[in-house]
Amino acid sequence: MEITWRSYEEVATYLLAQNAKEFGLERVEGKQIIQGQRSGTSWEIEAKGLREGNEGFIIIECRRYTASKQTQEKLGGLAYRIIDTGAAGGIIVSPLGIQEGAAKIAASENIINVQLDANSTATDFVMKFLNKVMVGLSDRVVLSDVVSIEVTRTCQTCGRRFVAVENERICPDCQAKLHSK
Repeated sequence: MEITWRSYEEVATYLLAQNAKEFGLERVEGKQIIQGQRSGTSWEIEAKGLREGNEGFIIIECRRYTASKQTQEKLGGLAYRIIDTGAAGGIIVSPLGIQEGAAKIAASENIINVQLDANSTATDFVMKFLNKVMVGLSDRVVLSDVVSIEVTRTCQTCGRRFVAVENERICPDCQAKLHSK
């Protein structure tokens, strides 16, 4: 199962909503259009976080770039959307984090950097933010008189459950099909 840009945004929005309190948010809403106050233009945003105590909102932007960190220029674009809309800050979600210049912009414009693995799902993820790491696993651990661990996973290709050996993510049947091609 290939992760698309849209599903990465949906997973990120879901996980941020589940952890809204960690970010000082009352709730997280999905994709929407917000109006710029200074420019008079409209902005489509991936998600919107509403701060606790009705203290405004933050813009949430998701970028599933797997080859490079977010640049100063890209964070500058988010910073302008924050200024233009009157948002109280932002959250940038990406697999690799942000570059040094981008980190300076993030600090000055109240943008939180959230690293979320590119292949995350609502149940299987690694999310790093604010010196915290959250991990979601749908694997199962079986214990008996003799301690042994059996890890079952959902195949990333066909979606069936299988007993994984080490870090396998694809079931033996799908692996055999890949090797026979």
